[in-house]
Amino acid sequence: MTATRAPLDATRWHLHHGPIDLIIGADGDAAAVQAAHEACWARFTTILDELVAELPKLRQPVPQDASSAPCKGAVARRMWDACYPHRARYITPMAAVAGSVADELIAAFARPGVSRAFINNGGDIALYLGEGQHYRIGVFTDLAEFEGASLANGPDAGLNEGLKLDANLTLDAASPVRGIATSGWRGRSFSLGIADSVTVLARSAAAADAAATMIANAVDLKHADIVRQPASSLKDDSDLGDLLVTVDVPPLPQPLVDFALACGAQEARRLHEQGLIEGAALFLQRRVSVVGMTGLRAPLTAGSGLRVTHNTQYPTEAPCSKSAAC
Repeated sequence: MTATRAPLDATRWHLHHGPIDLIIGADGDAAAVQAAHEACWARFTTILDELVAELPKLRQPVPQDASSAPCKGAVARRMWDACYPHRARYITPMAAVAGSVADELIAAFARPGVSRAFINNGGDIALYLGEGQHYRIGVFTDLAEFEGASLANGPDAGLNEGLKLDANLTLDAASPVRGIATSGWRGRSFSLGIADSVTVLARSAAAADAAATMIANAVDLKHADIVRQPASSLKDDSDLGDLLVTVDVPPLPQPLVDFALACGAQEARRLHEQGLIEGAALFLQRRVSVVGMTGLRAPLTAGSGLRVTHNTQYPTEAPCSKSAAC
C-alpha cells in the first residue's frame, strides 16, 4: 500500500493512501502553489505510517484525569488535543482523525504567493485564506443522491448533473473559521445519536471534527423502533467497542424530532459558549436547528419541506471530491 497522487485540473490534486482520501486545491502564484503542493505531498506520504504506529493509543478513550497527550506524532497529538475538551463523555482521539490530517497538510500552503487553499478529507475540510480571500461553502443535504451520481460518473458528477445546493455561506479571511466537519448516523463513521447530520464550523478542522461527533451524539432520544447495534459487531476494530451505535431511524413524530434536535442544539450552544466552535447546523428528518451560523443562507428553515437525509460541505469555488465548480 503506497501513497498515490493525481492532478484533477490546473488547481486541484487527488491524494490517496489507505483510508486517507483527499482533494486539495489552491490558488495564487503558480510557482508558489506548485511548491506548496510538493511540500504537502512530501508530508502526506509520512502521515499514515505515523498514525498506524500509535493506533492502539488513539483508539482508547481520552481519560478525564489526563493532563497531557500520550502521543508522539504531530497529527496524533492534534487528534488528542481536539478531543480533550470533550473528555467528560466517551470520546477517543479517532473522532478527530480526518480533521487533524487536513489541518496538518494545510500548513504547507501558508506561504507567500498562495492566496487560498483547502484540504478536503472525506468532507472534513481545513482552509487557508490569505488577506482579502474567501470561500463559499455549500451544504448538500441528500448525500445518497450525490454519492450515487459520483460513483457512477466520477467525483464531480453530482453538481455537473444539476444537483443543487440546499444552503451556503461565505467564509472570508476575517472570519476565525478554518475548519468544517460533518457527523451523523448516515455518514461513514458510527454515531451514538440519530442526527441525519451535524455540520460544525470551528477554528480548525480537528476541533470541528471532534465537536461534530459530540453534537451528533447528543441529537438523540429513546424510541423502541430506533435500531442500534454494538459497534464491535459492525466493525471488528471500532474504537467504540461494544457501545450501541445507530443503524436505522424510522420516521418520527415531529415533536420527537424537535426534542432530539433541541438536545443536540443544547450541546452545540454549550460548545459555542466555551469557544470550541463557531457554529453548527443540525439536521433530522426535514427539521433543522442552527447555532451560531449567522451567515447561513436558506432554505435551511424548519417547516420548509426540506427532504434531509444527510449533508456534506465543500468549497464550491474550489471544488473537492464531492463537488464541481459553481
